[in-house]
Amino acid sequence: MTPSPNRRWFALVLLSLTQFVLVIDVSIVNVALQAIDDSLNFSDANLQWILSAYTLTFGGLLLLGGRLGDLYGRRRLFLTGLVVFIVGSALCGFAQSELMLILSRALQGAGAAIISPVALSILTTIFPEGAERNKALGIWGAIAGIGGAVGVLAGGLLVELLSWHWIFLVNIPICLAVLVMAPRLIDESVGEGSHHLDALGALVVTAGQALFIYGLVHAQTNGWTTATTIACLVVGVLLLVSFVFIEKRVKDPLLPLEIFRNRSLLGANVVGFLLGASIFAMFFFLSLYMLNVLGFSALETGVRYLLFAVVSVLAAGASQALVTRIGVKPVLLTGLGFLMAGLVYFTFIRVEGSYPRDLVPGFIVAAIGLGFSFVPVSIAALTGVTARLAGAASGLINTSQQIGGAVGIAILSTVAFTVKDHRMEDGQAAAQQAIQSGGNPDQVMGRLAGSAFVDGFHAAFWVAACMAVVGLVATIILVPNLKGEAASGHGAPL
Repeated sequence: MTPSPNRRWFALVLLSLTQFVLVIDVSIVNVALQAIDDSLNFSDANLQWILSAYTLTFGGLLLLGGRLGDLYGRRRLFLTGLVVFIVGSALCGFAQSELMLILSRALQGAGAAIISPVALSILTTIFPEGAERNKALGIWGAIAGIGGAVGVLAGGLLVELLSWHWIFLVNIPICLAVLVMAPRLIDESVGEGSHHLDALGALVVTAGQALFIYGLVHAQTNGWTTATTIACLVVGVLLLVSFVFIEKRVKDPLLPLEIFRNRSLLGANVVGFLLGASIFAMFFFLSLYMLNVLGFSALETGVRYLLFAVVSVLAAGASQALVTRIGVKPVLLTGLGFLMAGLVYFTFIRVEGSYPRDLVPGFIVAAIGLGFSFVPVSIAALTGVTARLAGAASGLINTSQQIGGAVGIAILSTVAFTVKDHRMEDGQAAAQQAIQSGGNPDQVMGRLAGSAFVDGFHAAFWVAACMAVVGLVATIILVPNLKGEAASGHGAPL
């Protein structure tokens, strides 16, 4: 049963607000790491797990979360996920040790993995395909797109004005409000057909994704050639390949492979993976640039993302209207073109840079690209998907973007820090000569470190721009130009 127009738009507000909290929880922690380290005395090896524990369970459980909603009730799973996320947030906020915070972040990620795909599948069931769903997904895409930028701002404000504990505790009143209102605005819905859970497929794909993401996280700090990294990546890939064979044989698969006959969904997931890789990495490196090279505080860094957030919202609003009028493909191509141009602009950031010259133009261009990319990708990923497979399709596009982000940060971090280390080695002799000639050692080595960092960022942004180019090619080849209702044959209901 389709809810009344006013009721479903209020439901969209709740769903979007929840997604906003989940997205900012990825980036809000970045600017708080030093404060958490000072408070809980984290070891260098374990500090990254404040971020990675959330990413690991969030990315690893998305497919399962989406399918459980299809089988056992989307509203029920949405509320369950909220409870898990609230408990995880409370435990994070009151954590007194490394282990407690890392385990609590993993619990948060598990809750997010239930909420995010189920919320998106609820959206597709309450809004009919066409202009209304495009508008709803435009709002959803805008919220998701600006979450990374707003997370950095919110993190800076909370850490400087209150304490790091509040970056987690602030989730609780928001999620409690959603928990109270959701039963009044969202009707229960389930997918059609059998309600049998593919337990083996769920176990294999969850383990495969978790191991693969763990291998990527491990590679960032310990290298790509270590035994642990190689073992996790190889076993993870083998499990994911095994998952495909399992899904071909079971009666009620976790991810019905028939879904990939939908060309729009297939193309959207390829592009979504590349978008996640480039966008997650962009936020990561620009934050490092502002904090470590330009010397901004956490609050100053966060405030400077406001421009990006505002432009992203405006672009997302324009893109949903354009998709309805001219179709998914031209809007997505435009967005990827702008994103590529913004990433190329960032390859020219300077050691003695400034916010107006080195960041503002790139922020504006990349933000337009983000708004014009995420919205059509979300629309394309869900066009032609019936209510029976809404959870699977929603889990799949979320998984593509999350794993894309993990892959992007892992690969581009390796590129950036390898280049940085080489520049440091190459510049040591000149630096020592400058010091012997009377130069201030701190200033000389500071300039060398800053220059090495920036050279590494340049290399990373070039690779990210190449990812955007691959996304352009994938869009041309794979994504049909759907307009309003699904184009016949490309987004045919499954």
